[in-house]
Amino acid sequence: MKPFTSRVTAFLAAGLLAVSLPNFAHTESLSGSYLAATQANFNNDHLAASKYYADALARDPQNPGLMQRLLFAYLAIGEVKKGVAVARRLDGAVGDSQLAKLVLMTDDIERGDFDAAIEYFGDDAIFSPLLGGLAKSWILLGRGQMSDAIAEFDTVSENDAMRVFSTYHKALALALAGDFVGADALLSADGERANRISRSSIIAHVQIMAQLDKRDEALALIDDVMNGSADEELLMLREKIAAGDAVAFDHIQNPADGIAEMYFTLASVLVGDRNDRFGLVYVRLAEFLRPHSIETLLLAAEMLEDQGQHALAVKSYDKVPPGHPLFYSAEIGRADALFADNKSEAAIEVLRELTKTHPDNSSVFTSLGDALRRMSLFSEASEAYNSAIALMGDPAPNQWFVYYARGVSFERDGQWDKAEADFRFSLELSPNQPLVLNYLGYGLVEKRLQLDEAQKMIENAVSQRPADGYITDSLGWVLYRLNKFDEAVPHVERAVELLPVDPIINDHLGDVYWMVGRKLEAEFQWRRALSFEPDLEADVDRIRLKLEIGLDEVLKSEKITVSE
Repeated sequence: MKPFTSRVTAFLAAGLLAVSLPNFAHTESLSGSYLAATQANFNNDHLAASKYYADALARDPQNPGLMQRLLFAYLAIGEVKKGVAVARRLDGAVGDSQLAKLVLMTDDIERGDFDAAIEYFGDDAIFSPLLGGLAKSWILLGRGQMSDAIAEFDTVSENDAMRVFSTYHKALALALAGDFVGADALLSADGERANRISRSSIIAHVQIMAQLDKRDEALALIDDVMNGSADEELLMLREKIAAGDAVAFDHIQNPADGIAEMYFTLASVLVGDRNDRFGLVYVRLAEFLRPHSIETLLLAAEMLEDQGQHALAVKSYDKVPPGHPLFYSAEIGRADALFADNKSEAAIEVLRELTKTHPDNSSVFTSLGDALRRMSLFSEASEAYNSAIALMGDPAPNQWFVYYARGVSFERDGQWDKAEADFRFSLELSPNQPLVLNYLGYGLVEKRLQLDEAQKMIENAVSQRPADGYITDSLGWVLYRLNKFDEAVPHVERAVELLPVDPIINDHLGDVYWMVGRKLEAEFQWRRALSFEPDLEADVDRIRLKLEIGLDEVLKSEKITVSE
C-alpha cells in the first residue's frame, strides 16, 4: 500500500468498529443455522452465510447480532436492497449500529432524499472523520449548499492523512459545478497527489483538463500513467484528445455519483488490507449508487477474488458489457477467477475467445500464454507469447515479464537456447530482476554451464529477496554444484525453513547433507521429500534410488560428478 494511504486505513477501521460482527447468545434451536453461518462467514462464503443467517433470524427475529451479520452478508453479495430492509430493523432495535446507519443513509441518497441523509450528521460523530466528512460534503452539495460543502471539504483537509482524498473530492465537486479552473488547480498543485490516488482520479483530471483545452498536459498525464500498458479506455481517451475531439466531463454527473466515488476511493485504499471486508462493503455501496461504473465492478471482483469468492467474482465480471473498453480486462479477470475455482478449461476457452474479439491487444495474448503455462502446455504458451510480443512493437522496460514468461515456456519445453536468449533479453530490458536472475542462474546450474556467473546471478537475487525460499535454495544448489558443500548447507537449510513442504528443496537438502557426511539426516530429508509427493515420477524414482543405494552410487550410475 502506498505510504500516504496506509495512514488513512486507521481512520476507516476505527470509524467502523461498530460494524464488527458481535457475539450473541443463541438458543439450541438456532445452533445448526448459526454454526453453519458462522463457519461460512469465517470462510468468507458470503452467499452461504446470507442464507444461514436469514434462516437463523427467522427463528429468532429480534436478535440484533443476527441482523448485523445478515446485513453484512447481504452487502457482501451485492444485495443492498435486501440489506436496507434488515438495516431498518436493526436500527430500530439498537439504534447504534454504524453499518445500519451507513446503509440507510446510502439508501436515502440513492432515492435523492438528501434532506433525510443529512439527518445522520448531528453533534455526535457517527462515522469515521474521513468517511463522515466526505459524505457530509457531498450531501450538502446535493441539498444545493455549495459553500457549506466546500467548507466541509476544507475541514477534512486539515488532517494531513486525509488531505489528499478531500482535495480530490473537492476538485470533483468544483468540476461538477463548472469550476474547471479551480478543480484543475487543486489537482495540479505542487506536492499534491490527489490526481494519482487511483486510475479513476486520472480519468477525472484528464477530463477536467480537456475542458480547459490543456490537451498537451492531459496527454502527458496519460502517457506517464500508461507507460507502455494496454489500457484501452485510456488509449481511446488519449486518441480523442490528440485528435482535438470534444471530451466531456462525465466522470461524475451528480452528488450521488460523488458519494459513489467516495465509497470507491475508500474501497481502493483497503484492497489487500486486513480490513478488506469493510472495503467490500464500500465497493458494494458504490455499485448500488452507480451500478454502471465498470471500475467499481472490477474492484468488487478483485476484492472477492482476494477473499476466495471466485464464483461471486465471476458474477461481477459478467456484468461488464462486451462493448466497453475494459471488457477485455474483465474477461481476463474472469478467466483468472475460473482458474482459481478449478475450472481451467473454461478459463482457457474465455481467453481463446478473447483473442478472436481483441486480436490486436497484446495483454490478451500474454494472459493466454500465462494460462497455458499454468496448465503445462508450454509449446502453446510460447506461441501465445510470440503473438503478444509481435503486437508490442519496440519493447519497453516494463515488458520484461513477457520475455521472461516465454523463456520459462521454452525452458520447460526443452528449448534451452531460446530460453536463455529470452532471459538475457529480459535482463536487458530490466536489469537485476530477481525472478529472471534466479531462473536463468538455476537453469545454468542444472545445465552445468557457467557456474561462476550463475552463482553471481543468484547471489544478486538473494540479496534482493532474502525471504524467498526458491531463490535461497538456488544459491545453495549452485554452491553444491561447485563442490562448496559446507557453504551450501546453511542456504538450503534456510530454504527449507522458508518452504518446509516443498519436495524439491527437501531433496536438495538431503543431497547437501550427504555430501558433508550427515547421511542419516540426508535419508530423513529424502523420505520427507517423498512424503510431499514430487510432481515428476522421475524425481520420485531418483529419490527412492538414493535411499536404496546412496547418492554416491546414483551419481556414478549417471556417469557424472557433482561439479561436472
